[in-house]
Parts: sequence; C-alpha cells; structure tokens
Amino acid sequence: MPQLRPGFLWGASTAPHQIEGNNVSSDWWAREGLMPGMEPSGDAVDSYHRYPEDMRLLADAGLTAYRFGIEWARIEPRPGQISRAELAHYRRMIDTALGLGLTPVVTLQHFTTPQWFAEEGGWMSEAAVDRFRSYTETVSSILDGVPYVCTINEPNMLALIGTMIAAMESGAAAEWQSPTVEGIEDRAQPLLPAPDPEIGRRLAQAHSAAREVLRQRTNAAVGWTVANQAFYASPENQAKLQEERCVREDFYLEAAHGDDFIGVQSYATQEVGPDGPIPHAASPDNTLVGTPVQPWALGDAVRHTWEVTGGVPILVTENGIATADDERRVEYTRGALEGLYAAIDDGVDVRGYLHWTLLDNYEWGHWEPTFGLIAVSRETFERTPKPSLAWLGNVARFEGALDAASDRVPAQ
Repeated sequence: MPQLRPGFLWGASTAPHQIEGNNVSSDWWAREGLMPGMEPSGDAVDSYHRYPEDMRLLADAGLTAYRFGIEWARIEPRPGQISRAELAHYRRMIDTALGLGLTPVVTLQHFTTPQWFAEEGGWMSEAAVDRFRSYTETVSSILDGVPYVCTINEPNMLALIGTMIAAMESGAAAEWQSPTVEGIEDRAQPLLPAPDPEIGRRLAQAHSAAREVLRQRTNAAVGWTVANQAFYASPENQAKLQEERCVREDFYLEAAHGDDFIGVQSYATQEVGPDGPIPHAASPDNTLVGTPVQPWALGDAVRHTWEVTGGVPILVTENGIATADDERRVEYTRGALEGLYAAIDDGVDVRGYLHWTLLDNYEWGHWEPTFGLIAVSRETFERTPKPSLAWLGNVARFEGALDAASDRVPAQ
C-alpha cells in the first residue's frame, strides 16, 4: 500500500475547448478555420450541456476529483462585457461537482483566449496582464468552495504556440503540427519549437497577478500547471540538457516558487543530444500522438519538479496515453502510478493524481487521438465508460492499491 497523504485526490482532467463545443468567441475557434490540416472542434462532445452526466460517471466509478476549466471567451466575449449567465453556468458546474462529492480543481485559462484578446496582441499586448487580472477578479466571485485553482495551463506550451503559428504564416511550416501521421508504421511526433522567452515572462507576470487576486478573494490553493517532458541526456550532453531544460521547463517551474502547489503534466520522456531534443523514433508501438510508451516519465517529472521548485507541493494534473487499446491504458497508468509511489516514498509531497482525460475529445486540431476513460459518440454524444475508468476508480477506493484494483477490473 502506498503511503498517500490523507485526502489524496483521485480523478480526471478536461479542458473546456476540447469538450464543451461551440466556443465561438475564442481565438482557437477562429484559428480552426484558417490553419491547413486542422479539423474543427464544432460541437466537441457537448459537455457544456452534459457535464452532470460526465461528473456522475466519474463519481460513480469511485473517483474523488474533477479538474475542469472556465472558458474566458464565454465569460468575456467582448472587452469588459461580462456574461452573468456564463458565470452562473460555471458556478453550477462547481456546485454539481461538490454535490457529487467531487473536489473541483478549476483552471482559469487552458490555451484559449477571447478572440478580441488575440487581436489586441495576445499575451504580448501591453494590456495583457491587466486583462487577465481583471478576468480573474470577475471569476473569483464564483470560486467559493473550490480548493484548487490553476491559473494558466502549461504556460511553456502556450509560449510556443505563437512560434508555431508564425512559422505557418511565414510559410516555414505548411500544415498545423499534426499529432498523427499517415501510416501507423511511420508514427512519430514532430519536435516542438522552444517556447518564446518573452511570452514566457509575460505569462509569469500574469500568473503572479492572478495569484495575488485569488489569495485576496478566495481560500483556494493557487498554482499553475507545467508540461513536464522528463528531459534526459548522456553524460557528454549534460550542458545542453541544462540549457534546454532552462528555456523549455525550468523557467516555469521556478516561477512557481511561492505557489501553494504546482501541477505536473507528464506523458513521455525526451532525450537531449548535442544539438537539442532528439526526435522520437517512428514505431508502430508508439502512441496515437507519436510518443513512445514510457510510464516511468511521471516519476521522473515529479522528482525533477520537486527539486527545481524547492519543495512546492505537487498535484499531478495530467498523465495519460493516446491509445485505442484500453488494456494498454490500464497498463500504462499502473506503471505511471508505480513511479509516482516511489517518488512519494522518497519524500515528494504529492497531493493527488488526475488522469488525462475523462472523455475522448477534440485534441487541438484532431479527433483521432483518444486519451479518455470514457468513449463518446460524435453522432449521438452517448458516453460509454471504458474498463480503465472502473480500474482507476477501484485504485481510488482501495487507497491506491494497484493489485486490488486489477482484481476487480471488468472485462472488455
């Protein structure tokens, strides 16, 4: 039995744009119609209307927490125009979670922003930090009873999205960075550019401003989430490793000093060579987004985060695998949890594990990658829980005991 903290959270995470549908005032909605190779989100999986069913499936399985986002573009579709109806909608989501015994973990900004914000210059606008502070002040009015608030999701990924878009506009990239490729035998994930450090600094300022607001107006623990790639290198490439870590990850971990927690989001490792990150080898065994199956990445990411932040408490806010094989999902998650438990045994303060993701959904331009514990029909929106949902629920019921959970996983 792992020695978990009392109240350890077990749950799953989602992002509003990926599941709600018809986020028509956001920058991503506009982008989907312009970027070659990008599929539209459309209705997504209609969780905007079906969230009570989604939360109930999570709670009925035995899980205790749900991470979901508030969509800024719905709250403030025009500068200064606040939708009271949308604030009430997200408050109902919080109340539904609490009523089902789920701990709500709320994200304020998960990649998307209002289209008007993007047109102002986005995060590099002189008004960006004040805009985000004002939005946070508005949303703080509905956060009573929410114990965890994530200000910004994966700022290191957010800081490179602009680089990717600029590459497309200049003709340097012909198509949106696809997470999948034609021919499973060639499946491999393209390397991502380094985050723009200027955008990174601005995001850190916005996070700090939001944290100040939330501490003044709520009782929530405040942090942000970072994409952790578990970088590693051979001895002769250690200097390059430190250089890449600094710009791609450690700047954002160091910005969490003074936070109440930090969200770790881990899927696979990434080797660094003399010239930078080395592409993953193509393989039919890779996941549906082209990464190798490396469950140990989570333990490595948690340990590195703990070291760089100087001991900021950790909440695993994303960890999962893009696969159509649910047995493989269970196997991967078991391995990830074993690595997490080893880190906990070594003294890392981990407050919970939230799987990515609850529902098969829109994966930022594509529909093929399936990370969900629940399958969703895009025609009828019918939800079909997978055996992995029951398995993870049993892990929660048995206080993290993996063998007890496996004894009770239903047949496929």
